[in-house]
Amino acid sequence: MVWKSEIRKVMVMVLPVLLLCWEHNASVLCLLEFTREDFPLDFVFGAGTSAFQYEGAWAEDGKTPSIWDTFTHAGLVGESITDVASDGYHKYKGDITLMSDTGLEAYRLSISWPRLLPKGRGPVNPKGLEYYNNVIDELIKHGIQPHVTLHHLDIPQVLQDEYGGWLSRKFIDDFKELADVCFREFGDRVSYWTTMNEPNINAMSSFDYGYFPPNRCSFPFGDNCTRGNSTVEPYIAAHNMILAHSAVVQLYRQKYQAIQKGQIGINIYSIWFTPLTSSIEDAFATTTALDFILGWILNPLVFGDYPEIMKKNAGSRLPSFTSFESQQVKGSYDFIGLNYYYALYATYDPNISKADLRDITLDMFAKFTDMKDGTPISRILPPSHPTKDFHSLWKLLYYLKNTYNNPSIYIHENGFGFGVVDTINDLGRISFLSGFIGSVLDSIRDGSDVRGYFIWAFLDVYEWITGLTERFGLYHVNFEDTELERTPRLSADWYRNFLKDGGKIMIEKLCQQRAKAQSSQ
Repeated sequence: MVWKSEIRKVMVMVLPVLLLCWEHNASVLCLLEFTREDFPLDFVFGAGTSAFQYEGAWAEDGKTPSIWDTFTHAGLVGESITDVASDGYHKYKGDITLMSDTGLEAYRLSISWPRLLPKGRGPVNPKGLEYYNNVIDELIKHGIQPHVTLHHLDIPQVLQDEYGGWLSRKFIDDFKELADVCFREFGDRVSYWTTMNEPNINAMSSFDYGYFPPNRCSFPFGDNCTRGNSTVEPYIAAHNMILAHSAVVQLYRQKYQAIQKGQIGINIYSIWFTPLTSSIEDAFATTTALDFILGWILNPLVFGDYPEIMKKNAGSRLPSFTSFESQQVKGSYDFIGLNYYYALYATYDPNISKADLRDITLDMFAKFTDMKDGTPISRILPPSHPTKDFHSLWKLLYYLKNTYNNPSIYIHENGFGFGVVDTINDLGRISFLSGFIGSVLDSIRDGSDVRGYFIWAFLDVYEWITGLTERFGLYHVNFEDTELERTPRLSADWYRNFLKDGGKIMIEKLCQQRAKAQSSQ
């Protein structure tokens, strides 16, 4: 079977070229060379959104502000459309019908903490409880697995005001209370729980760069911040997130898992780094970057402590686990969720040793460049255009298999939208998604324990840094119209065909079907 895997890797490289030729009117027909049936029976395909980016209804039915409500109302990032967003609070039934029509087997969503617990703790908001019960029931009715994330960046503002949010260990008990409510109320129907989304990027963007609320950072590392310490606070915040995660996993295992038979894990934003040159120094810079981005969160969960290079480079700025904490953190996952979009080149930077102050990026002693055009990347942020280095995901999964004892993996986010001009006939997105899905298939055949793949996003939503200027949705949302009309993109047709009709359909045929449908309207 090795030869089939090698052919598959070649085809993954060829497919984007064929699609590119077709986009420029060359007479090329494109055919998927794998189908849904090539994946294991229990493998799930889905798509996702998150509460703040999707729901809207920011102050409706008892919901209180999250730190993102405060942030966007202050005009600090993106368009001020988040009060309504994609209006999922009111349109979820129609959206779930679209999910069913598309053939989704699973849907990844998150709980709005201030909608469910408006004071951050204490009394449950009955309207919030009703909403999430209705969403979950509607998904089940349509045969779609709910995969629920407890915390997707939207901390209640009241807890941020009270003690500084993730910078305080008081947050651990409040997070456990949120989790307890969710397990108790929804666990009879939800079997896949993710404690939190991207603690690594959350810590960096919120407490180093200042791009996310609570907008804490310090010169010269962050932007437009009046408070914070970029050299220390990202490490403190992430440490508390890891402890909170492990406390919630312990709660679930002790109180609910035996009865509800579910699984619980954590989500990590993941990047693949490739040495810029063949030098030993660049190879070391690459492994260091992987330890800082992935190992920062994953090493404690698998081995009970941070990577040695992190402890060496960050020194006393990196908190330590007690012996008890190490034992609680180690093994605190049933699966790992990965958000994967792109790869970067890494090269060793000896000049960093001369810096008087270092943040987490400088602690890597590396410089990064875009793999497509060589643009320098000063911070760990997405490039301005989509990558099509599909094999990089295979490399990442191979690395995880061999470095971290082959954990069970869900690709929680993979999508096409960075720097993308909004379009309905999105052939580039089809190329991107099919290439990475093929890379996942290669990884499974090579022994990686990958159990699911979710496209970001099911429909257009507010994006954290860029607002509405980048669109990731399979379904277009008309944000200029009060009805926020949903229109399937060509990629939605493609995904439907892949999931429901065997997958072997030519791109030209899809375009012909779309043109015929549009002409009849």
